[in-house]
Amino acid sequence: MGMLERGGKIRAKVIANRKRTLLHSEVKKHVEAGSALYTDALPSYNGLDIDYAHMVVDHAVEYVNGSIHTNGLENFWSLLKRGIGGTYISVEPFHLFRYLEEQPFRYNNRKNMNDSDRFDLAVRQIVGKRLTWAEVTGKVEEKPTIN
Repeated sequence: MGMLERGGKIRAKVIANRKRTLLHSEVKKHVEAGSALYTDALPSYNGLDIDYAHMVVDHAVEYVNGSIHTNGLENFWSLLKRGIGGTYISVEPFHLFRYLEEQPFRYNNRKNMNDSDRFDLAVRQIVGKRLTWAEVTGKVEEKPTIN
């Protein structure tokens, strides 16, 4: 799921499903009530007009209706897909959240940092953190218990 503030930052995360309850709770966590909210025509978004100025663009009919569009977010998803397909080739679902965290970092810092600055910031943020082989492979070994 992704949310983009026009002229601002993007937030993205892996969610369990596209059901109304989950989508509405995520929107309410990140979007201030009363804000303009533009979505595609996924039925799970129905009912958001209670708390938001919710407008919908149905991609089966059109992609833009004046200022009502999701093109900025569609651009982000395109960049993510190209990054996965062109750079990483394949992604294990277990690690999808890691790839998904990288792309908003790149997107949100694309104008105020060059590649070297982004790399430097990323490296400085790993100091003191440890990723074990078991975490990377998703095969956490069970420790034997002594009875």
